[in-house]
Amino acid sequence: MSKPEFAYVTYIRTTPEKLWHALTDAEFTRRYWMDCTLRSDWSVGSAMTMERGGEIKNKCTIVEADPPRRLAYDWVSVWDPAMRQEKPSRVTYVIEPQGELVKLTVTHEHFAEDSATLPSISFGWPMVLASLKSILETGQPLPFDTQSHAAAEVAHR
Repeated sequence: MSKPEFAYVTYIRTTPEKLWHALTDAEFTRRYWMDCTLRSDWSVGSAMTMERGGEIKNKCTIVEADPPRRLAYDWVSVWDPAMRQEKPSRVTYVIEPQGELVKLTVTHEHFAEDSATLPSISFGWPMVLASLKSILETGQPLPFDTQSHAAAEVAHR
């Protein structure tokens, strides 16, 4: 039986350096991550928090940082009591130049078979990554309503 995971591949008209900046700059992340700010110094072993509205939603630990090629962190969703009890899952970004484009592969894995986190991130990641692509290519994130997203987080558990 295969292990549960989420994988997403997209091509973005940008440079690896601009994509790395978009993934790691707190103010930039807030613009496309539905008003969620990612804060870290992005060094291996460092903490990273994902905050929205003054509330920490996810606590992460950087496990790999090779700018502008690879970034990985362990992730625990702390906004939900069931998710907070789960072992950390792992997010890995692989950034590969492809001429005028960058191939971005995001893998979120290491979930338990009965994970409450997996359905939630499977709903959220496509929205975040589509908005990331939009902002890098057009300067504008997608117009997701953060209130609707918060309600959907709960519904997709």
